[in-house]
Order: sequence, then C-alpha cells, then structure tokens
Amino acid sequence: MNTVAGVRDLGVYVHVPFCSVRCGYCDFNTYAPGEVEGATREGYVEAALREMELARTAMPGDARAARTVFFGGGTPTMLDSSALIALLDGVRGTWGLSADAEVTTEANPDSVTKESLRALARAGFTRVSLGMQSAVPHVLTTLDRTHNPANVERAVAAAREAGLKVSLDLIYGTPGESLADWRASLESVLALEPDHVSAYALVIEPGTRMGAQLRRGEVEPTDPDVQAEMYELADTLLSEAGYSWYEVSNWAREPADRCRHNMAYWRSQDWWGVGPGAHSYLGPHRRPDGTEAPARRWWNVKHPRAYAARLAAGESPEAEGEELAGDDLRLEQVMLRLRLSEGIPAELVEGRGEAVAKLIADGVLDGAAAVRGTLRLTRRGRLLADLAVRALAF
Repeated sequence: MNTVAGVRDLGVYVHVPFCSVRCGYCDFNTYAPGEVEGATREGYVEAALREMELARTAMPGDARAARTVFFGGGTPTMLDSSALIALLDGVRGTWGLSADAEVTTEANPDSVTKESLRALARAGFTRVSLGMQSAVPHVLTTLDRTHNPANVERAVAAAREAGLKVSLDLIYGTPGESLADWRASLESVLALEPDHVSAYALVIEPGTRMGAQLRRGEVEPTDPDVQAEMYELADTLLSEAGYSWYEVSNWAREPADRCRHNMAYWRSQDWWGVGPGAHSYLGPHRRPDGTEAPARRWWNVKHPRAYAARLAAGESPEAEGEELAGDDLRLEQVMLRLRLSEGIPAELVEGRGEAVAKLIADGVLDGAAAVRGTLRLTRRGRLLADLAVRALAF
C-alpha cells in the first residue's frame, strides 16, 4: 500500500496486556495473573509475531520503515527483556526500522532492573516511560500502585545509566489527594530531571473497581476546580523548570525529547497496532491497483485467548473497523491536532468563524495566533479542549 505522496510516517504500537495487579482506576485491556485462563506470556509473544507476519502480506507495496515503535499495556516489562527484544526484532523483520527510530517501552518502576534496561538499550530501545503516578504513599495506595517512591529514583538512574531517555507519567485528582500532595509529586519529578513528563487527570470509569467504590460512597471524586488548579500548578512548575508543553498533557525539555510516537497519533500519521485490543490507522492512500482508498481504522479482538486462537488458525485478529472520509476525517483531525501547542490551520474549520470568535473572546483560543491563521489553545483553553472541539464541530 502506497501513501498519498509518501508524506506520512509509519509507527508500530505493540500492546502487552499483562500487569502484576489490576489498578482500581484502570479500564485498559489488561489482565493480572490468573485472570486469563489458557493465555500465557509465551503464547502472547508467538501470536504477536504471527500478526506481524500477517501485516507484511496486508501492506503490499509499502516500503516505509517504522519511525517509531511503542510498547504499551498493561506493563510491557512484565515480559522478560528477551521477549521484548524478540518482538522488536519482529518489527524490524516486518517493516524495518528507520535509522533514527524512536523505540519506547512503558514500565512500572518496580518492573525493571539495571540488567533488563541495559539489554533493551543494546537491542535498540531508546526511551522508557515510567508509571510513577505519584510520589505520595497514600495516593499510590488509593491507586493500587505496587511501587514505593524510592523505586522511581532507582529506575530513573538505571535507565540513564543504560543510555535511555526517561519520561515520567503522573496522575492528578486521585480521591484524597490534596494540592499539597500534588505539589510534592511535581517537586519529586523535577528533582529527578526527566526528559519528558506526562500528567493526566484521573477519570473514574464506571466499570472499574474505583468506579464501584465511588457508587458505594467509599471514595469522593476530586472537585473539577481542584483538578484545574492541579493542572495549572503542573504547567507553572514545569515551565519554570524549563519544560514546554507540546500537547495538553505532555511537557518536554527540548523538541527532541517529545514522544514522537504519540505526536504521530495526534498528527494523524499511520500506525499498525499489534496485540489484543490494539487499534490501527491508515490514512487516505493509493491501493496497489492505483485506486484511491479512504482512511481506515480497525481494532483487534480484546481477549488474549481469542486473539491467539485466531492467529493460530491463520485468521486476522481484526474485530471491527471503519472508514473515515470527508467531515468525519476533518473532525478527527481537529479533535486530535487542536491538543497540540502548534494548533491547527484556521482553514481546517472554514465556516466556523462565529464559533472561533467566541472561543477567542472566552479566552479559549489565542487571538494573536488566530490572526496569523492558526487556532491555538491558551492555558485556559487546554482545560477546556473538549469544549473547543465541540464548538468547532461541523
């Protein structure tokens, strides 16, 4: 498959659906030991490699090498480093890796060692994204996190020693977390001087254990106004320390420290998702027969056992898919790209001048940038990004 004008990058996402425990707030497609009868880590690796072989036949004529690879989950480092390396070798064999490829794995601070990180770095991994979440013990307990704050410092030191870039992931707005708790977590992050920081507002989903606790009145949700204060505090402290926001929930020291894989999502580049429940996306493209194809998104069956069974039978693990064209495709681009500091070209929402004017008047969009033809969120606008997208919908 050939891309239009060959302008889009190709990334690969590898979903590893295993965790040591299921955190109470998590609604991702992950499984703790004993939750998935008949599905093993060894079987998962075999199935994922088979899906890569299938991808080779599904993308005829596409000679692009992967520019980014992201191992997410779950906790990818629940697999031995040798298994992660085998999966990365599978990516190399299927698509190839560009000379400057960014290769990231997520990890829990207590799921890596000096030895495992060295092995990953030698094999071509370039980044590790550590799920720190908080530096405050009672907040970690509420989140069901298994590590203690000291594990984070050890993991960061080990990653740096291995030559890996380091991202620290935080969650704010946990029930019982005060503004002072959140400040303590931010100060702990800054003391470790990571290359990249992500900070996400906790959303308590109905189907999670924390959702059930909320229904029973066992926990109280954090006031949205307090969450907004927490975001503003994060942006202030990180900015003062030399980090720049480049996406609503992400900050980096330098442009080179931004997560290129996630940037590809927000910029509607192409990616193939490997693993149970993984999503894939290919933008408008030209088929081998010369005809034009619309953008397409698809996703795999979620259960690891069903995923492995399909691939063992030589079948596609795809569960469902959809095509995107016209206004649907344009709306998705607005929804994703507006979250970036670079903003979107004003012509992308041509005909929505009244909505744009109101968003500028309300302090959601940067008026000076709009005059120059770019719609860009203000800091207030970052807190109201979903509202901005709805207002600009067409």
